[in-house]
Amino acid sequence: MGYNVAIDGPAGAGKSTIAKLVAKEKGYIYVDTGAMYRALAIHFLKKNISAENVEQIVLACADADVTIAYEDGVQQVYLNGENVTGRLRGEEVGNMASRTSSIPQVREKLLELQRGLAREQDVIMDGRDIGTNILPDADVKIYLTASVDTRAKRRFDELKEKGQDCDFEAIKEDIKERDARDMNREIAPLKKAEDAILVDSSEMTIDQVVETICGYCRA
Repeated sequence: MGYNVAIDGPAGAGKSTIAKLVAKEKGYIYVDTGAMYRALAIHFLKKNISAENVEQIVLACADADVTIAYEDGVQQVYLNGENVTGRLRGEEVGNMASRTSSIPQVREKLLELQRGLAREQDVIMDGRDIGTNILPDADVKIYLTASVDTRAKRRFDELKEKGQDCDFEAIKEDIKERDARDMNREIAPLKKAEDAILVDSSEMTIDQVVETICGYCRA
């Protein structure tokens, strides 16, 4: 039986960054859901199915198995036993993943695969509904957040570092809108699970957040 850690929280809270660092520190598998969607996309492309052919996409989900492993500290993604890591970032794969990820049966297939991984491996997952929907029985549930100003400042600094022009107030408003959408969406809205531990990273460094979350996990 795997040991499971769920990290939920709003956009810009640093969930993926923190989850990857905790995974490295504790030896867990970081479940990269985006990579899993792309692996499924490769499966559909191999079968020469059009993204518009929802019926065939749904049927193809039946014989797709996606797993994640770490080899020499590097994430490897396998589709039906074949390592497809090198193909995940292809433009055709990205387009197929984008167009099929909204199909309910594709999301259900991914949910089944994620829960299967969690049963067999020690995993950490991050998202909007991990502790409330995907892994409701996770051993540790964290709700990672930060003030809107803090999240906007982080995004502002990130864009500036890339040499992009940006407006702090516009970024702040965008984050507020995303929060509202995520919290009020009909399917699996963002909310803190009743048994989740609240971690507010507004005044914390990345190392402090990682140390705090690792402290809640088994030694």
